[in-house]
Amino acid sequence: MDWGDEYPHNSFDLHCLLNSFPGDLEFKQIFSDIDEKIEQNAISIEHCIKEIQSEVNKQCPDVQLRTTTDCFEWLNNYNYNSSKSPSIPHGDLINFLKILRDLLKNEQNQEEMVLNLLWDLSCQSSVSFPSTVSGVSFHFLSRTSLHSVEDHSSMDVKSVWDDIRLHLRRFLVNKLQSHNEINNSQQKILLKNQCIQQFLFLYPESEVTSKYQSIQNKLLTTLLQNCFPSFSRESNLDIMADRYQGTILKLYSMIKEDFNTLHEILAPSSTVKFIKETYLDTVTEEMAKFLENFCELQFKESAVRVVKTSKNSSKHRGTVHALVTPEYPQKGRNIFLSLDELKFLSQLVKSFLKLEKNVQELFEEMFSWLRIPRNTSGILETSNREIVIEKPRTNETSITSEQLLPVTEATLLDFGWRSAFKKVSLPMAHSITTAIEDFSAKILQQEQNERFSTVSYALDLVNVLPVWQDSYVVPEADQPKKIAKFCSDIMEKLDIMLPLALACRDDSFQEIRANFVEACCKVATAVLARLQERSKEFPSRAPLKNLNVLLSTAVYVFQHFMQYDHVMKENAKKPIFLVPIQRYQEFISSLQFQVTDYCVRVCATSILQDAESHHWDDYKAFYEGERCSFSLQMWHYFFWALRHDLWTILPPKLAQEILAEVLEKSLSLLASRYAQAHPSYKRTLQIRLDVTTILICTENMLWSVCTSVQKLLNPHAYVDDKIFKIHTHCNNLFTTLVILTSPLTELHQAFQHGLGDSSSDSLKPIFKQPLHWLSCISHFYPSLLRTPSAGRLTAEGQLKLLLSQPGCNWNLLLETLLYHDGLLLRILLKSSKCTFQEQVSNTENNLNQGSNLIEAVFQVLYHCTFSPQTFGNVFVNYMEEEQLWDFLYNIPVSTHRESEGEVIRCLRLALTDAVKDIVQQVVSVLSSGSSCERNLSKRSVPEHLRESIPKEWNYIPKETKRKESSKGFTRLAAQAVSIVISKLPTVIACLPPPIKYFFILSERKMSENFVELKKAGLLVWNLIVIICRIFEDGNTVELLTGASLDRWSKEKLGLVCVCLESITGEQTSRPNQMTQKVIRSIEQQKPNWVECQLLKARKLSTECAFMAIEKSTALEEGDIALELTEQKINMMVLDICHKPGGSEYLRQIYHIMRLNEGYLKEQLFSMSGSEEKPLPIQSLKTTLRSVEDQPSAFNPFHVYKVFSKSMLDQSAITKWNWNWSNLLPNYLGLDKMTFSILLKNRICPSCQLIEQIHVLSDWHFHVSHLKNLRNQELTFFKHAQLIKKKKITRCPCCPFHLNLQLSAKV
Repeated sequence: MDWGDEYPHNSFDLHCLLNSFPGDLEFKQIFSDIDEKIEQNAISIEHCIKEIQSEVNKQCPDVQLRTTTDCFEWLNNYNYNSSKSPSIPHGDLINFLKILRDLLKNEQNQEEMVLNLLWDLSCQSSVSFPSTVSGVSFHFLSRTSLHSVEDHSSMDVKSVWDDIRLHLRRFLVNKLQSHNEINNSQQKILLKNQCIQQFLFLYPESEVTSKYQSIQNKLLTTLLQNCFPSFSRESNLDIMADRYQGTILKLYSMIKEDFNTLHEILAPSSTVKFIKETYLDTVTEEMAKFLENFCELQFKESAVRVVKTSKNSSKHRGTVHALVTPEYPQKGRNIFLSLDELKFLSQLVKSFLKLEKNVQELFEEMFSWLRIPRNTSGILETSNREIVIEKPRTNETSITSEQLLPVTEATLLDFGWRSAFKKVSLPMAHSITTAIEDFSAKILQQEQNERFSTVSYALDLVNVLPVWQDSYVVPEADQPKKIAKFCSDIMEKLDIMLPLALACRDDSFQEIRANFVEACCKVATAVLARLQERSKEFPSRAPLKNLNVLLSTAVYVFQHFMQYDHVMKENAKKPIFLVPIQRYQEFISSLQFQVTDYCVRVCATSILQDAESHHWDDYKAFYEGERCSFSLQMWHYFFWALRHDLWTILPPKLAQEILAEVLEKSLSLLASRYAQAHPSYKRTLQIRLDVTTILICTENMLWSVCTSVQKLLNPHAYVDDKIFKIHTHCNNLFTTLVILTSPLTELHQAFQHGLGDSSSDSLKPIFKQPLHWLSCISHFYPSLLRTPSAGRLTAEGQLKLLLSQPGCNWNLLLETLLYHDGLLLRILLKSSKCTFQEQVSNTENNLNQGSNLIEAVFQVLYHCTFSPQTFGNVFVNYMEEEQLWDFLYNIPVSTHRESEGEVIRCLRLALTDAVKDIVQQVVSVLSSGSSCERNLSKRSVPEHLRESIPKEWNYIPKETKRKESSKGFTRLAAQAVSIVISKLPTVIACLPPPIKYFFILSERKMSENFVELKKAGLLVWNLIVIICRIFEDGNTVELLTGASLDRWSKEKLGLVCVCLESITGEQTSRPNQMTQKVIRSIEQQKPNWVECQLLKARKLSTECAFMAIEKSTALEEGDIALELTEQKINMMVLDICHKPGGSEYLRQIYHIMRLNEGYLKEQLFSMSGSEEKPLPIQSLKTTLRSVEDQPSAFNPFHVYKVFSKSMLDQSAITKWNWNWSNLLPNYLGLDKMTFSILLKNRICPSCQLIEQIHVLSDWHFHVSHLKNLRNQELTFFKHAQLIKKKKITRCPCCPFHLNLQLSAKV
C-alpha cells in the first residue's frame, strides 16, 4: 500500500518457493506478488526523485532538472564537486563546540545525547562534520543553495573539535568492547553495527577499522593463547587436536559475526582486508609460532637419530634437500615424525581446510557477481576487477547507469595459513611415506599372525561406518556393510593422513602430496595382494562367506580410492589413482564371477545331484507322491543362506545382482533337467510336486531380487534383465509340468485338432507371458504377487517387497507409505498412542518414541506434494479418533501444553515457519518506529546547548516532533497490519498442497460449529491466529527474528494483534479507539482491500489443493492404477531428503516397520478379510536398531519352519485339483519340437515296441482327422492303436486299458 510521504521498501523472499512444488495458481499468485512489490518500489523511487527535482528547482534557480537522467547527473556532480556557500560566523561555531566540550567533560552520560544531536544536525541541516585530522571543515547546505559551503576555522576550532571527538571515541571504544560480552549473536551484530556507524560519523574509515581491529585482536589473542599452549613431549596430542578444532570453530563464529556486522557498512574490499588482517593473519602467525616450537623440539630429539633408508630413498631425499629452507638447512632432513605426530598435524590441517572452506562460502555471496578464479596459495586472489568502494571518479559529461557508482581496484581475500606449515612440510614429506608403509605392513603382518594362530579360516569382520559427509558421497545402495577388519584399520589411517595431501596448493605441500599418492599406491597393491591370497583359500579351506567378505572389502577399497581421486583431482588434469582403481575393478569383477560361478556349480554338481529322489524310471512312487525331492529342499536352504550372507555383507545393489544371477542360472539348470526327465507313471506326481515346489520357492525369492514394483509386475519391460529370464525359466518349467504330468485323456482332448501356428505374429501364446506360471498356481497358492491384469500390489505385497530388500530403499519406502491413502501409516499412528500410554512409567527417552514417530510421519507426508490426499486422510482420521478439533480451532504457540497432541505441535511449527517472514517484516517496521520513539524520548538537549547552535543550521528540536508521533504511529500500525494481510495469499501459495488439503477436510468437520470460519477459511484463520500469538509472546518473537524487543515494541505489537483479531472477527470485546483508527486508515487508503485479500487467500487454499488432488487422481482412471510414477516418487524422496532431518525421518519409520513386520502383516491380513474385523491394537516396538544390530547368524531351523508351514504344505499340494481343461488350451501355440520331445518323454519305456512295428496301410484312414499332425506328433496315438490291435489289456508299467475313451476314439 502507499503511505503518502513514506517510501516503503518492499521485498519478497524466494526461499519459500524451495519448500514445495508450486502449481499454476500458486505461481500466478507468487509472480503477481513479486510484480506488485516491484511496481510499489518503482513508484516510491519515482516519487522520491520527483521530490528531489522539485526541491532542487525551487532552491537553485540556476539549476533546472527536467528528467530523471538530469537528476542523476546533478547528484553525481554534486557529490564530488561541491560549490562554496556563505560560511558560518567563527564565533558562533567556536561557542557551540566549547559548550559541547564542557558538557561532555562536566556531566556524565551525555555521550549518547551528543551523538544524537550531531547526527540530527547532519541529517536535518546537512552539516558535514569533519572526520579527518588534517583540518576542520564544516559543510552546510543552506536553504537558498544546495551546494556545500566550507568555513575555514582557526586552530582553536580544530583543537576543540578534536577534544570532542576524542571523548566520544573513548565512549564508543568502551561500548564496542562491552558488546563482545553479549551472548545473543544477532543482537551483538545489531549493536555493533550501530556503534561502528556512529564511529564512522566521527572518524575516517581507516581509523575506525584500525581501532576496531585492535579491539578484536586483543580478544582473539586471548582466545588463541588459552587454546594454543606451547608444545612439549608430555603433551597429549589427541587432547590438543580436539582443543584446536574447537578453537577454529570459535574463530569462524567470530569471523561470521564481524562479516555480518561490517559487510553492509564498509566496502567489500575493506571488509575483506579487515577479516584477513584481524583474524586470518593472526591465527596464521600464532600457528607458525606453535609449529616453530614443535619443529625445534623435534630437531633436538632427532639430532642423534639415525634413519636407515634404501638407495632409492636416499636419492629421493637428495632431490628434496634442495627445497629445505636456508634457515634450517639440516633440520628438515633430520627430523622424523611419528605416526601420532603426523596424525596430529593432519588434524590441524583439516581444521584449517574447513575454516578456509567456510570463509570462502561466506564471501562467495558478496563476490558472486565477480567471476574470481582460485589462487594457488589461498582462497581468493588479487583481482583487477572493480568493485564498489569510496574513491571518486573524474567528472564525465556523459554518465551511464553503471558509472554512477564510484569504483576502484580491490584486493580480495588471501588466506596464507599454509605458510605456517612451511617449516614442518619437509619433515612431513619425509615421514609420511615411511609412516604409511610401516603401519600398513604392521597391520598386514598382524592379520597374517592371527590367521596362523587360529584353526578357523573365518575373517574378522567390522561394520562399515559412513564417512565423507562433506564431499564425494557413495550412494547407500553401493555401500558395503561388513568388511575385513585389517582393511578397515588401514583405510582409517589413510583417511587421517588425507588432509595433508588435500592442502597441496603450493610447492611446500607438493612433495607431501606426491609421497602420499606413492604410499597409497603401494598400500593398495599390498592390500590387493593379500585379498587375492585369501581368495585362493576358497573353497579348499575357507567358506563361501569369506569370498563375500573379500568382495565387499575390495569394493570398499575401490570406493575409497575413487573418493581420494575425486577430492584430490582439483588441481590435477588426469586421474591420480588410475592404476589401483583399474586393478580393483578387475579383481571385483573376477570375485563376483567366482561367487556366482561357484554357487551355480554347487547347485549343479552337489545340491541338485539326488540319485534317490531323481530315479525317474522307478516303478515305485517317491514317498507315496507326498513330498518333493530332497535336493529341492536343500536348494531352497542354500538360497536363503546365500541371501543372508549377501544381505549382511555386500552392498545392497551388488547383493541383489549376485542373487538374481545365481537364481536365474540355477532355474535354467532345473528347467533343462526336468525337461529331459522320463518319469514312470508312479513318478509323474513327483515331477508335478517338484516343479510346483520350484515355482513357489522362486516366487518367494522374487521379492528379494526385484528392486521396484514395476520390475516385479512388468518384467517384460526389462527384456535383458535377469528377472525376465527367471520368469522365462519358470514358464518353461510349468510347460514341462503341463505336458509331462497332465492326464492323457485331457491331453488328447486339448490337442486332438493339432497345434496352433507358433510362428504367427497375430497369435501371442498366453504361456509366453512372463507371469503366466504365477497366474496358473495362484488358484492353489495365494501369492501376494499380482499379474498386471489383476491390478497393482496389495498393501501386504508392498510391505513384503519393501522388507525383502537388503537395505532401506527410499523410493520403495515412500511408495509403500503412500499406498492406499497411507494405510500402513494409519496403523502405525493408532499403535503409537498405545505405545505412548504403555511407556508412561519408562524413561523419558522411551516416552518420546511415540511422539517421535508422529513427527516423522508428519514431516514425511508434509513434503509429499504429489500426494496431498494421503496427508489429509491420515491426519484427519487421527484427529477424529483423538478428538483434537478444539486445539485445531485455536492452535497455541506455547509448547507447554502436553494435552494438545504431537500433531498439533507439528502443525504449529509448520505454520509458524510459513509466517516467519511476515513476523520479521512487521518487527522490522516496528523496530524502526521504536528507534524513532527512543530518540524522541531520550534526554533532551540542554537549553544552553540548544541556544548555542548556529541559527544558520535551522535545527528543529525533537520536542516539536514528539507532538506528531501519534499520527506517525497510526500510519506505522496500519502499515504493519497491511503487511500481514497482503502477505497471506503468497504465504498460502507457498505452502505445500498436503497442508492445504488437510485444512479443507478439517474445515468440513468443523464448519457446523464455527460459522465465522466461512469468511476466511480455517487455514487463513489459523495463520492469523498464530501471527497474533507470536506477537503476544515476546520470547517467540525474539526466537524467530533474533531481535530484542523493548516495552514500546511489545505494546505496539499487542495493538497490531488487536487489529488483526478485529479484522477476522475473533475479538470478543469492542475494539478501542486506536484500533478503529488503524482499520479506518487502511479502509480509506484502499476500500474493501482487506476483504478481497482474505477471499483471495481462501480461494488459493481451496482451489490449489483441489487442483493437486485432481492431478494426482487423474492417473487412476483405467484398468491399471498409475497413481504415482517412479519419477514423481523420486522427486518427492529427493525433496524430503534435502530437508533437515528428512532422511532420518524416513529411516526411523523404516526401522519401526521392520521391527513390527509381523504385527503389521497381521493387521493388514485382518483388514483384507471378508469380515473386516481388525485385530486389537498393540504397542509398537520402538527400539531402533540398524541392520547390523540384528542377529547375524543364519538360522536353518527358522527357514525350515517357514518352508514347511508357511510357504509349502507338500501334502496339500498333492491334493490340488488342477483344472486341466483350462490350462491345456493355453499351450496350443507351443513349439512343435518342444511338444514332441516332452510328449516322447512321458511315454512308458515298456511301450517303445511301437518303433519296431510297421504302420498299417490304412493308418491314415483311421486317423484321417489327425492328418495335419507331423509324424512325431503321431507317436502318442500310434501307441494307443498298437494296444488296440494287439488286444493288450494293460501295460506292465502303466495303467493303459483298452476301455479308455482315447483308444475308442482312435
